[in-house]
Amino acid sequence: MKIVCAETVLLGHEALSHAGKTEIIPDREITRDHLLDADALIIRSKTKVTKELLQGTPVKFVGTATAGTDHIDSAWLESQGIYWCAAPGCNANSVSEFLVAALLVLGQRHEFSLEGKTIGVVGCGNVGSRVVKKCHALGMNVLRNDPPLAAISEDPDFLPLETILTESDIVTLHLPLVKNKPWPTHHLADYCFFEQLKPGALFINAARGSVCDYDALLDAKMAGAVSQMVIDVWSPEPAFRTDVLKMADLASPHIAGHSYEGKINGTIACYNELCNFFEIVKTWNIAASLPLPAVRSVDINCADQAEEEALYDIIRQVYNIETDDQLIREAAIQNEIDRAKNFDALRKHYRMRREFKNTEVRANNASDSLLKKIRAMGFTTPTVNP
Repeated sequence: MKIVCAETVLLGHEALSHAGKTEIIPDREITRDHLLDADALIIRSKTKVTKELLQGTPVKFVGTATAGTDHIDSAWLESQGIYWCAAPGCNANSVSEFLVAALLVLGQRHEFSLEGKTIGVVGCGNVGSRVVKKCHALGMNVLRNDPPLAAISEDPDFLPLETILTESDIVTLHLPLVKNKPWPTHHLADYCFFEQLKPGALFINAARGSVCDYDALLDAKMAGAVSQMVIDVWSPEPAFRTDVLKMADLASPHIAGHSYEGKINGTIACYNELCNFFEIVKTWNIAASLPLPAVRSVDINCADQAEEEALYDIIRQVYNIETDDQLIREAAIQNEIDRAKNFDALRKHYRMRREFKNTEVRANNASDSLLKKIRAMGFTTPTVNP
């Protein structure tokens, strides 16, 4: 069996070579010619899987090591009897940690406390539900909007978007790109969206670039309806807009979900589905493939520190989100062609970022309240014997 695998699939060759002959190709360079003798294709979001790519090839299986699927023509695949899979939730915790890091940076930078602020979470699936839990743990008032989930669950705590926008100090998007009714999300954040926004709100998009009309966002920023912007996803990509970048307080090259765990979870999901589909015995030793975290422990003296200041200090030692901001701003200096290449390079060569669960925090002189928040962010703390 032959498997064609995109270059950015983490440990793709190591995993898939247990199932068959594996050829690694740069994501945007995969063509139909590469698939003329392939049985399976494993990709990430930079590879567009279309009729033109697959028609007339023997490919029977397509896996994307990502949570999102808008780069796959799933309807065509299904019409051709080609099995496909994704990895829903694979990077959900990574994105929620990105969100917390961003909020704490802006809180420290602009001298405001997150506790007591109202945050509107638009999209409460795998990612949004984790964001909700972390924000509750930070003492924030959380409002939720998710029409598809509300229709299924009939949960009265789901609120209309208009309520979220008018009452929230912070609005964060965590929803897929959907172009079809009944709940399309393409350009959900449009001129009307920002006109309803509470004046001076903080806006975050770490979902999909096209769920936001960035012209409308820039107008809202210049008018003062938006005070601060955190932008991780762009429209278009990879040739991101420098006018949006210049007005963003924090920016990054679509890496909110790029923790090591977020990416390896996608690889694991595709490997397992591929083995199940082709009835192959699973022999990849996943645990043996995982590297040790760079920051295994953090020691901090919390005396005379506010809780959010201490959390900021802890998190930036494990994941410094301001490094991502600096790198994309450096990439923006290049011309249009180089800027797009640099955007892809930032994602392809993204530094190893381990999730908080891999780090033990020894917080000396920390209150019980702070320790509870540290654990709620995902860190471990030493066990104290009675």
